[in-house]
Amino acid sequence: MRVLITGAGGMLGSSIVERWTSRRPDDDIVALRRSDVDLRDTEATGRAVRSARPDVIVHAAAVVGGIADKIARPLPYLLDNLAVDRAVIEAAVSNEVPGLVYIASAAAYPASAESPIDESQLFRGALESANEGYGLAKLTGLTAVRYAAQQTGLAYRSLLPSNLYGPNDTFAADRAHLIASTIRKTHEAKTSGSSSVSVWGDGTARREFTFAPDLADWLVGAIDDLANWPSTMNVGAGTDHSIREFYEFASEVVDYDGDLEFDATRPSGVPQRLIDSSVARSHGWLPTTTMIDGMRACYDSYLRHVANGELR
Repeated sequence: MRVLITGAGGMLGSSIVERWTSRRPDDDIVALRRSDVDLRDTEATGRAVRSARPDVIVHAAAVVGGIADKIARPLPYLLDNLAVDRAVIEAAVSNEVPGLVYIASAAAYPASAESPIDESQLFRGALESANEGYGLAKLTGLTAVRYAAQQTGLAYRSLLPSNLYGPNDTFAADRAHLIASTIRKTHEAKTSGSSSVSVWGDGTARREFTFAPDLADWLVGAIDDLANWPSTMNVGAGTDHSIREFYEFASEVVDYDGDLEFDATRPSGVPQRLIDSSVARSHGWLPTTTMIDGMRACYDSYLRHVANGELR
């Protein structure tokens, strides 16, 4: 099999490349990173796909970030993601690529969706305001993938992961997701001697986070069954934790004994977001990494970035 992986330099994409290389050494992998091609450019993307001649595309590239950046700069989360998805999906269709896996997001579900959220709840309400641009882009992307499958009869499918975390996450202060942010803020508090860490919201909101290498490992093993997947499928860890608990996990991993200071004037988002991954479990989905072990791996990755004088 010849596979093209977009977003290969990102957290999930790099895990997919690593797992694919180790589990399927006879396959040919074309790993596209941001430095290789601007996926917003339809012509450049088309040339890349034609040159790669893949049997399947795993489309993991996306503009992602934390809640603060999504509130401050909502436009790229909508327009850049729409541009990237359009270019990749159009290139797949025009080149008759037999298979495509689109990595969507649970952010596509309505803010009012009741947990655990199953796939039938898509399009049934307004999105969370802080995530609206990103969520709209992902809704459009998975709809385009469904249309492409209907139009061509090819195996084009969408996965809707919960929040993801893991090695090679983005730790930049202005773009980090929750887990990366808890690790960076807790580490910086420890190294600076600060007695506390500031936390947005009151700490009660609950979120589900899935270890990216777990998703990558399952995807590589399940890809041969792609044609039998439903059009859209949730993939989540199956458990959630409060924001307070995530910061407590980070304190344990970093070995920080300071306090948590909650700022209830800051947005917390929806009270709970836990997806129902029972359909994926029927296709072999079984994540195994605990939050503590996953956050330790994430912290090790963060320390490597610090040691190298760089933060993603």
